[in-house]
Amino acid sequence: MNEQISAPQVRVIDSKGEQVGVMDTQAALKLASEQELDLVEVAPNATPPVCRIMDYGKFKYEREKQEKEAKKKQQGLHLKEVRMRPKIDEHDYQFKLRHLKEFLSKRNRVKVSIIFRGRENVHKEAGERLMQQILEDVADLASLDGSIRSERNSLIATLVPK
Repeated sequence: MNEQISAPQVRVIDSKGEQVGVMDTQAALKLASEQELDLVEVAPNATPPVCRIMDYGKFKYEREKQEKEAKKKQQGLHLKEVRMRPKIDEHDYQFKLRHLKEFLSKRNRVKVSIIFRGRENVHKEAGERLMQQILEDVADLASLDGSIRSERNSLIATLVPK
């Protein structure tokens, strides 16, 4: 920016976006100061480097504003988890299902885990039935990402919002 530009010659673009041409850096700085703006190097690797005449404070503000907006749109990337046991009571199931639907409505991915303990490992079909019931109950809000997988003592499915 301004005096920090070390190249002897630069290609200048004015504040309206029109190309002025190749000129000495000092002449470009003078042109920018006449308009009470800054000379900002936008493409330092080009030959000659490309500089634009602009209000650097305004440019910086606009760029920060765009970055904040981009961060807001990335909020749906969180992964939430809902854990259950295969012998879950109906009220507890409805409570967990309500939370699962809430997470999905907020555009979050949800990892559903059914954990088996002790002798429950022998009866994995109870967990599979529960997982199918969950998938049916949230079919309107989410779809299965990949497939249902079995890891050690648990059954895991990842749901993504539609």
